[in-house]
Amino acid sequence: MISKTIFPCLLLYSLLIFWTGYLISCRPNKNETVDIPASINDGLNVPGAKMLTAQTRKAGQGVYVVTDGAPAFGREIVVKWSYLVKKPGDTTHYMSLFCESQATFFVLEGRQLGDSLVFEGFWRRLVNSETGTARFVVAKANGASILLAPGCCQSVAKRAVTFKGTYGEGEAARTQPLTFSFDRPLNKKPFQILAHRGGGRTSDLLPASENSVEIIQLAERLGATGVEIDIRQTKDGTFIIYHDINLNLRLTQKTGLVGAIESYTYDQLSVFVRLFNGEKIPTLIESLDVILNQTALETVWLDSKDVRDMPRLRTIQQTYLQRAAQQGHRLNIYIGLPAQEQVTQFEQLPNHRQLPSICELDTSVAKRINAAVWAPRWTLGQQIPSTVAMQQQGRKVFVWTLDVPEFIQQFIQNGSFDGILSNYVPSVA
Repeated sequence: MISKTIFPCLLLYSLLIFWTGYLISCRPNKNETVDIPASINDGLNVPGAKMLTAQTRKAGQGVYVVTDGAPAFGREIVVKWSYLVKKPGDTTHYMSLFCESQATFFVLEGRQLGDSLVFEGFWRRLVNSETGTARFVVAKANGASILLAPGCCQSVAKRAVTFKGTYGEGEAARTQPLTFSFDRPLNKKPFQILAHRGGGRTSDLLPASENSVEIIQLAERLGATGVEIDIRQTKDGTFIIYHDINLNLRLTQKTGLVGAIESYTYDQLSVFVRLFNGEKIPTLIESLDVILNQTALETVWLDSKDVRDMPRLRTIQQTYLQRAAQQGHRLNIYIGLPAQEQVTQFEQLPNHRQLPSICELDTSVAKRINAAVWAPRWTLGQQIPSTVAMQQQGRKVFVWTLDVPEFIQQFIQNGSFDGILSNYVPSVA
């Protein structure tokens, strides 16, 4: 007979094996790419189309129930808006849909056409290379009049707004129906959805490389409220974001440079190295500038993979926290401490207990350094007593790196955690 202690471990192991096998079977091969269909948003650029107001966008957010097309995208869809400031005076607003099935997300833009609302864009499943286009309409009789009404109420009645539309696979015509109706508002509980490596891994064939400025710009459209980025230093001390110790073909295009990234100056990397999708390796300063000035991201986790100059990292952190406060941008920037080496460096900083930090070590270390966030690995379990104790001391608890839908659901439904770090932020969203 299997004991009560062993059974949960076996169940966990079995689910991990199942999900890992599922992901591997669905992973595109290394030479495959995902080409987002180009023929999107054509139907929005027509005479008389009007941009949607902030009031209309806010009123349309919420959790919707799928009434047609459920087998393809699951039972419920979350509708949420984000924006990207491309340059001063040029801001694009995006409506994202997050589905239960296979980390699927939609990215759409919307316009008012007459007395209706029209949305067009693309959809993508992160666990494979499936993608396509989509178009939705909210007609006057299906709730457009509610969303467009002056002084629209803060809440929408159940089933009062319905999106009716179609989607297609790849470049194929949009012929398959998808309809969803408003069910309830978004969860108001503060909760951080943190995108791993700036927004997602290069291996998941997103349109931008991990730890790039471009993936950070995309993160909110994927469902993130914050990002985790990997901090390293070059030979001349420049802070960059890059995950691995060495230059390699997993992360970069083929080049003549080999070996540790710290063996090269930033100028050398900037001139000779391009990330997998052609981007430059960004500096930390460039990344924080984008987060602060182009997005509404709320949290930055600076994972200090290789930091030789902790005082300078502290100065950068404090500078951008001050700038965010001056701009009225609600932004938390934490120095991430993944191992004892980084903790030791951190403790040598003057007034380190007053600096916002994330501690991945045990709770005693988090308490000693007065970490703002305790971040345990998800495979250690939910650790409810430790989580509650940390929160009673005024700390937040973020769990990492959680990608399995069944466990994402368990950790969220537990209700104790303040955030989840994930490669599949659409699933968390």
